[in-house]
Amino acid sequence: MATKKTATTSFKKYLKWFWGLVLGGFALILLLFLIASVGGFGALPTFEELENPQTNLATEVISADGKTIGKYATENRTPIHFNELPDNLIQALVATEDERFFEHSGIDFKGLARAVAKLGAGGGASTITQQLAKNLFTKKASSNIFVRIAQKMKEWVVSVKLERQYTKQEIIAMYLNTQGFLFNASGIRSAARIYFGKEAKDLDLQESAIIVAMLKNPRQYNPNRRVSKKKSLQRRNVVFAQMLKNEFISAKEKDSLQKLPLKINYTPENHNEGYATYFRGHLQKVMRAWVKNNPKPNGEQYNIFKDGLKIFVTLDSRMQMYAEEAINEHMANLQSFFFKEQKKNKTAPFYDIEKNQIQAILERAKKNSDRYKRLKIAGKSKKYINQVFNKKTKMKVFSYKGDLDTIMSPNDSIKYYKYFLRSGLLSIEPQTGHIKAWVGGVNYKHFKFDAVGQQKRQVGSTFKPFVYATAINQLKLSPCDQFPNVHYTIPKGKYGIPEEWMPDNSNDKYGGMLTLKEGLAGSVNTMSARLIDMVSPQNVVRLAKSAGIESNIPANPSIALGAVELSLLEMVSAYSTFANSGLRVSPMIITRIEDKNGTVLEEFTPETQEVLSEESAYVVIDLLKGVTQSGSGVRLRTPRTGYPKIVTGFPYLFKNDIAGKTGTTQNQSDGWFMGIVPNLATGVWTGGEDRATHFPGIGYGQGATMSLPSWALFMQKCYADKNLNISKVDFEKPDNLSVNINCEEGSAKEDANKKEDTPKVIIKEDTDF
Repeated sequence: MATKKTATTSFKKYLKWFWGLVLGGFALILLLFLIASVGGFGALPTFEELENPQTNLATEVISADGKTIGKYATENRTPIHFNELPDNLIQALVATEDERFFEHSGIDFKGLARAVAKLGAGGGASTITQQLAKNLFTKKASSNIFVRIAQKMKEWVVSVKLERQYTKQEIIAMYLNTQGFLFNASGIRSAARIYFGKEAKDLDLQESAIIVAMLKNPRQYNPNRRVSKKKSLQRRNVVFAQMLKNEFISAKEKDSLQKLPLKINYTPENHNEGYATYFRGHLQKVMRAWVKNNPKPNGEQYNIFKDGLKIFVTLDSRMQMYAEEAINEHMANLQSFFFKEQKKNKTAPFYDIEKNQIQAILERAKKNSDRYKRLKIAGKSKKYINQVFNKKTKMKVFSYKGDLDTIMSPNDSIKYYKYFLRSGLLSIEPQTGHIKAWVGGVNYKHFKFDAVGQQKRQVGSTFKPFVYATAINQLKLSPCDQFPNVHYTIPKGKYGIPEEWMPDNSNDKYGGMLTLKEGLAGSVNTMSARLIDMVSPQNVVRLAKSAGIESNIPANPSIALGAVELSLLEMVSAYSTFANSGLRVSPMIITRIEDKNGTVLEEFTPETQEVLSEESAYVVIDLLKGVTQSGSGVRLRTPRTGYPKIVTGFPYLFKNDIAGKTGTTQNQSDGWFMGIVPNLATGVWTGGEDRATHFPGIGYGQGATMSLPSWALFMQKCYADKNLNISKVDFEKPDNLSVNINCEEGSAKEDANKKEDTPKVIIKEDTDF
């Protein structure tokens, strides 16, 4: 009996101790909570900080058709609202991370009791709200247990405050917006775009489960890391099991979902990837200048990498995609022919220069490389740097089939890249000045120099329309006016030239009379020389400048043949004037800028200037139409066979009005094509990084072969997309046109073209010197 009584007393004693410990533990927790709530463990976020939590927000670049085409960010984070999250994602999140989320007020005491009783074996007790508090105000959990306890108490207090301040829906959205997912994915929107190539609202259940699986540990359960794919699959299936447990899906659905393979669509977002990379590089420079002149209300500068601005740009994401596809398709084909040509070239990939000049080119490229600059900053000697550049090492190099893993020295890689031809494309809507597509090169990661905005090259025959335009505008010449096709000499001293100037025609053919239309269609040098003397180089320069060319143009006769270096941006902008009835509209890339709250900071409007009369502009357009009807651009229309495979995508069979001009500079160093339809002006340049890198002959090296195919492929894609409404109608003729454009001979030729679709006469393009 005594033994039984002793045992009962002992049990009661242990029971009191147990409840004492439990109640004491909760009392201690409550005490710590109260201490934390009055700032005993450090300052708590203020009401203002809770109302406007500070997170780094990416600046978003939004196209004219409403697509995000890029971001500037230290953290690639663009917050979205709860109504932009799919139900399946919310269900997966709550089922896996916080089953009683909609029941508690920031702290799940039931879950906490379970965690204490099982010493954490049954899972943690941290709620979604607590995880949000950690993301916003703790960032990194301390490894020191006492510091971590203090952090935890503060997180509890902040959680309760967050629950009072925000709705449950807002808390879910904030949590997913502040979560990191690796691979430059900060926040749910970036994660959806990077891992699945879509917006968050479009995620299906399997994709949402993968996202939720990563919340436990983005690295350990990452579907894009080879070493963690298995764990990612396992954790995804846990999410499905939790959704069954919480009755969001049926047992049959769970079983079917768990059998699915792990599937993602990895779409990286960084400055080297995605569409419009060169455009985004240019835009970044523009925005850096803008923030200096447009401070915040408090006087601070906006930070385009952290302040979550929205930049609405003129680019059309569809046209940009078509432009990049066209350039890549043609350049991959063109490059294959260039590689074949170099097998016969002893100084490949250069022509027309001596060995010491080749060495100078390679040495200059070496000193411009990032590797060389880093070594110089580090104070390394010339001998050491040369050793580094001669040592073979593992590297990835560009190819049109994807980056190649190889072993070569940095010096070898410099020469390897010299083999690649470069190209750029720019497209402008003449009536608005809106830039719709901007392709600065074939691959931004490997070739960062922008052929649209940074580069200036000789423009060849593409400058001739400005000579013709000046003559038409000043002298009221008609496309039908005729001039003799004979050598034309401008004497020494006139216009300040040191020697007499008498250019040759590239085909060495002379005699007879040519109309203005025939002269431009055939890019006849004697005609251009005669016209520039009739109006003076100064007046040609004046017109070109008013049309939008900002670079220096020497006022000498040689500009009639294109002996001037200009950018593709300047050229397309100036050509747009012809398509817009002689009215220049300055090119635009931004329509408006908003802050993170949607407040409009600035709206942009283009500047306009009358350059030509409406009649003169139309006559120039008519001359340029002749280039694609019977001149060097005729391959846009002709169905005939015989063109080499280097003319990518031929035949094109365009039947609508196209005003165009090809251009080829000395030794085929630069190939140009400028093409205009009524509501779109597009220019393409192609050439080597160095003028000595070029095709050896005019057949492959002319603008009609190097650049025209990219234009044609781009326009075919644009026309196939009916939503773009790219014009196929004729250019609008001015009322009461006083200039005769229907030359009898020209009309006969045009009628023949319409009947047979094949011109009887093809005038070979001139090479410009």
